[in-house]
Order: sequence, then C-alpha cells, then structure tokens
Amino acid sequence: VWLRKCPGELLRRHKRSWVWNQFFVLEEYTGEEPLYVGKLHSDVDKGDGKVKYVLSGEGSTSIFTIDENTGDIHATKRLDREEQAYYTLQAQAVDRLTNIPVEPRSEFVVKVQDINDNEPKFLDGPYMAGVPEMSALGTTVVQVAATDADDPTYGNSARVVYSIISGQPYFSVDPKTGVVRTALPNMDREVKDQYVLVIQAKDMVGQMGGLSGTTSVTVTLTDVNDNPPRFSRKNYQYMVPESLPVASVVARVKALDNDIGPNAEMEYRIMEDGPGVFNITTDEDTQEGIIILQKPLDFESKNSFNLRIEATNRNIDPAFVHLGSFSDTTSVKVTVEDVNEPPVFSTQLSKMVVSEDARVGISIGRVSAHDPDSSNSAIRYSIDRNTDLERFFNVDALSGVISTAKPLDREVNSVHNLTILAMESHDPTQVGKGFAVITVLDINDNPPVFAIEYETLLCENASPGQVIQTISAVDKDEPPSGHRFYFALPLSVAGNSNFTLRDNKDNTASIVTKRGGFRRREQVLYRLPVLIVDSGSPALSSTNTLSVSVCDCDSDGVAQSCGAVAYTLPAGLSTGALVAILGCIITLLVMVLLIVSMRRRKKEPLILEEERDVRENIVRYDDEGGGEEDTEAFDMVALRNLNVIRDPKVRRDVTPDTPTFFPYPRSSSSLPVYKTLPDNVVFREFIWDRLKDADVDPSAPPYDSLQTYAFEGNGSVAESLSSLESLSTDSEQNYDYLSNWGPRFKKLADLYGDGKSVFS
Repeated sequence: VWLRKCPGELLRRHKRSWVWNQFFVLEEYTGEEPLYVGKLHSDVDKGDGKVKYVLSGEGSTSIFTIDENTGDIHATKRLDREEQAYYTLQAQAVDRLTNIPVEPRSEFVVKVQDINDNEPKFLDGPYMAGVPEMSALGTTVVQVAATDADDPTYGNSARVVYSIISGQPYFSVDPKTGVVRTALPNMDREVKDQYVLVIQAKDMVGQMGGLSGTTSVTVTLTDVNDNPPRFSRKNYQYMVPESLPVASVVARVKALDNDIGPNAEMEYRIMEDGPGVFNITTDEDTQEGIIILQKPLDFESKNSFNLRIEATNRNIDPAFVHLGSFSDTTSVKVTVEDVNEPPVFSTQLSKMVVSEDARVGISIGRVSAHDPDSSNSAIRYSIDRNTDLERFFNVDALSGVISTAKPLDREVNSVHNLTILAMESHDPTQVGKGFAVITVLDINDNPPVFAIEYETLLCENASPGQVIQTISAVDKDEPPSGHRFYFALPLSVAGNSNFTLRDNKDNTASIVTKRGGFRRREQVLYRLPVLIVDSGSPALSSTNTLSVSVCDCDSDGVAQSCGAVAYTLPAGLSTGALVAILGCIITLLVMVLLIVSMRRRKKEPLILEEERDVRENIVRYDDEGGGEEDTEAFDMVALRNLNVIRDPKVRRDVTPDTPTFFPYPRSSSSLPVYKTLPDNVVFREFIWDRLKDADVDPSAPPYDSLQTYAFEGNGSVAESLSSLESLSTDSEQNYDYLSNWGPRFKKLADLYGDGKSVFS
C-alpha cells in the first residue's frame, strides 16, 4: 500500500523521501486482535532505531495506533461506514532523540470499506392511496421508495428491487421503480372498498443473502356513480286529515343508492296527479323526498290522490350511462280523512260602504258562510268586538246582515275593519272567520274655518287699499271634487270705513284697508268678522273673527311696537317729583302692611294652658342606680305593699271635681284586701289604684312618667318571695337568725335584723 523511492530513479524529490496511497479497512470487523491497516516507512530509517513514527489527525489516538518503531498502523475499534466513511490522518518521521522531523508531514486517508450490513427502509411508509373503482387494468395507484444506507458505489449492497407480498391478484408493483398499479379491471367499491398491500424491498438485486424491508400500502377504492337509485317499494300509502295546513309535510319517500357522497344525491319530481296540490323537495341531509302540501285539502271535493314520484341521480357520470337508466319511479297514494271543519265564508273579505248620516239600524251589507262538512250545520254570526270596541255595528245572528248600531262620523273614523265570526249551531267550537271592510262616505257636515289663528298687524302709516292679511280656510269634509271656499264680510260690517275683503277665487281672500291714518291712541285693536262658505250641498258657513292690531312701524313697514300708548303727563310736573310721590306711596303701603300683621299676630302664653295635653313629652333621666345599698333615693316600700292605701289627695294643677276618664272607686275603704281577691282581678285593681294615686297626687309631675309597680301575684303558697317587701313595718318575718350565720351574712343581718349583731 505504499511505495518507497527507488535508488536508480532519475526523478529526484527534495521535499520528501516517501509516499503512499490511501489505506482501506473493512467495516464491522469483529476479531479479537486489532485490525491491521497498513505500514509506513521512510528511506531515512536505516533500521538503527533513530527514527520514530508519529500519527495525528482524526481518530489517531482513539481508533488508530501506530508502532513508532516499525510504522505499522492498526484499528483498535470496530468501524461503521454508515457513521463515517473515511478518516484523514497525518504521518511524520522524527528523530527519536531530538524529535526533529526528518521527513515533512504528509497526509493520507483511511477509507472504510463497505459491507452489506443495512436493509432497505421505506422512510415514507406506511402509505395511504386511493384509486377510483371500476378503474382500467394497470391504473397507477402510488409509488413507493426504499433507501439503503450501504455504499451505492461499491458492489450491490444498495441496489434494491421491489416485490408484492400481499395484495395479489388485485395489485402489482414495478420491481425497479416501485410503482403500484391495479392488476384487475372493474374493481367494485360496493363489493370491497379497501385493500391492504405489503410491499418488499430487497438489496443485492434480490439475490440470495440480500437484506429486505417491507411496508404496507392501504388502497381505498373511491366511489364513482355506477349505481342507479332504486325505491325499496313500488307503492306507498299515506293518510292525512283534510285540515292539514298548507306547507305541511305529507310524507317522506327515499330511493336507495349504493353510491356515496355527491354520487348518491337525488332529485325528486311528481310526474302524475297532484303537481298543483303537492310539491316534493329533497332533504339534503338524508336524500329523502319530502312531499309538501301546496293547497288546502277538501274531503268533500276529492278524498284521494295517486302520485307518481320519480327519483333521479343529480350527478350522472357519462362513462357509466351504458349501465342503464339512473332513475326510478314509485307510486304514492294519499288518502284524505274527513274532519269537522269550521264554517267557510263565501267571500273571505267583504267590502261595504255607508253614508255617515245613515240612521241607526240601517242595513249595510250581508256576509255568508256555510258548513263545508256533509252535515251542513246551521250557521250563527257575530262580530269580534275586539275589532269594534265602540260597537258601531251589529250583525244578524241568522242572516248575516250587518247594520249600524250608532251614528257614524267619517271625520273620526273613515274605515272600519270588522272580523265576522261564523260558528256551527251544533258545535260552537267550530268557528270560521271572515273580514268586512266598511268605508264611511262623507257628507257636508262641517263648516269651513280659518286655516290658522291669524295675528294681523296694521301699521299706523298704512295707506288706503293696502293688503294687510291673506287668509285661507280648511274643512274637515272631503268632497269628491275638492274644496271651494267663498269669503265675504257679514252685512253688519260690510259698510265699515276701515277694512274691506277681496275674494281671490283660489280659496284665499285678502284683507284691504279702506283708509289711512290709523292711530294707536284712538284704537289699538280692530275685530273684523269674516264669513266663509263652502261649496257643499247644502252649503255650510261660519263666521270667524280676525284680530287686527295697530302698530308703530318703521319706514320699511316692520312693526316696532304694538298695543296701547301711555298718555303724556302735564308739563309742570318734573321727573323728580314723580319719583318722590312714588316713594311716599310705597312707604305708606309698607306701614299699613306692618300694622295689619301686628294686629293679626297672636301672642303665645308663657305658661302652658291647663287644657293643653303635655303628656307626650319625653323626659330623660341619666341617673344610675346604686344597687342594693342605694336605699335612700326612693321609698319603694309603700309601692310594693299591697294593702297600704294612701289617702287621696287633690292635685294642685287639676280641679278637684274634674271627672276622670275611668270610673275610680269613690272610697278606698270599700276596696277589699288584695290577698282576698281572685288572681284575675288582683292585678287590675292594683294598677287602677296606682293610676288613681298618680292622678290625684299633688306632687306628681304634670306629664307622663314611668311608674314601676314590681307587683307579684298571690298565687304562690309561700306568698311573696320579694325581699324588698320585708322592709314594711307590717312584715311578720324575723331575720334575727341571720346574725348567727357568720361574718358573710353580717351585711344582711344589719339590713333586715333588729340591729343587734353578734359580730358588732
């Protein structure tokens, strides 16, 4: 693998004395000893051990080693060409003692030689493909490709051929290109719609010992329109009531198609009997034919319909027309069921006219309805009063004649829309509705009046013959030929010397002055009556008053001020004098008002009157009790002694003979002892006594105050348990024994005992 310089060679190389070619080493070496790669040698090396060989570069220490004495190169690890195909190394011969190079550094390559150690792989697998059903033989489905990691330039390790393992006889694969094609013609999706193929790729050109890899190819047959629609039945029967509303669904029919998607879309049509009564559409979701009612059904006129329905594919493929017709027909019989129907008006909308001066009870028109059923029941008519709230009209229940019930006024309501109800006499639940439109004809019953409320201004400098106002009129009536109004002055003012009226013959009139020299001081306002007559038959008229105000105007005729003019005061009275007089008048008025106010004012008394009720005042006491030791603030003994009755005393602020609101007993001596009274009386008597005491007590405050009774009933066997009552002088209880109970009861013994204590 290397060449040394020949001694007799004419060519001289001065830069180096040794060369070699690239080395080769097999991959995947599995021997126990290092793999020998090659040998390096220089002519400078005389074999005396003075030259040392040094190796550097890729893998020089981890993979490749060199014998520094002999120059032998070995590979110490197993190499894989697919990981790294070659290694670039540098070799140099140096002096062993001085490490000075004796040869220039030279570079060489160690190439890893390939072996067949990688199988073909389908990097894009598994594959999914589709091909239309009924395709011709040899139709391309998909192309598969396998790659081999081995060296394609060395041997046949990377040369792959394809074959089909599973999927025959339906499909085939090209050995060299990997193109999958159909192997049978006219495969039917409706029979089988999916095939799973197994494709193999083998290297070494498919020879023995080659490595192989497989992949799967899922081929789906896509649908084409090769199947016509077919009804599952040739006859269908449905029953519907004659009261079925228009636009309701009568029935659903469906033609079956083995195709899917757009190839199974249908179009339905009615061929015979009933295209005007029924219609059929396609449900885009279910591809059903929906039969819809277009006109009302009537059992009495026709009780059955025989329809011929055709279903046709919407998208027909011309390539398969030779297979036959892509449509089918069926018969549908629709039977109408009789139901009890409401009455039907002969004319659903009746139009009538009536004059607004028609007398009450006059007939306007007639409506008519009948029972469409075979029973032909009698009909009764009525007006839906929601459409005639003021009850202007009536309808005869038997004949259906509509008449007026009140006087009509076209100017209030010119058109009346009535809903007429017709019900069967034998079955009032069956009600039909009809409509009547009554138009009120106009008569001349409203006189003309001014179109607006005019405000006419007349300048003082107006000249004779000047137009000061143009007036027009309106009339609530509407004559067929339009309005025509006539204007004039009444005879009573026709000869006045101030104004005249000129009819313009166009439903307007002009007010013209007869003279000049109008003065506000003489007359501020003129009232001119105007007579307006219409052209009706009979003609109506009204007299309207036009107010004319005299105003001071500028040179252009624009009013500056209107109304009365203040008279000028005598020249001898100055402005200062007027102000002084006015001030005196105001002062006198103020003084009079003050005097009247003082006399009417009532002085409030300082002391409250006796008859005034002062008991609703709230008095707040912020006193805090001192507990059991606080025995001097109030004398509570008498309050709680049931049988101590105070002598009645007269209140100082109340007349003694003033009657009270309650029938108190006249003498306390007649009252029974509380302990002898029954339980239901004792409390009432106790409260009344305390109330009387408070009313007649002269020391009681003249307002409501809180009275604490703390009264206990006598129902207990042990009588009163209150320790407060024991302070009464009438108490028979002896508390001297408290002195014998020890120091803890000393306080109680002092309070309730006789004052002698063993501890004192």
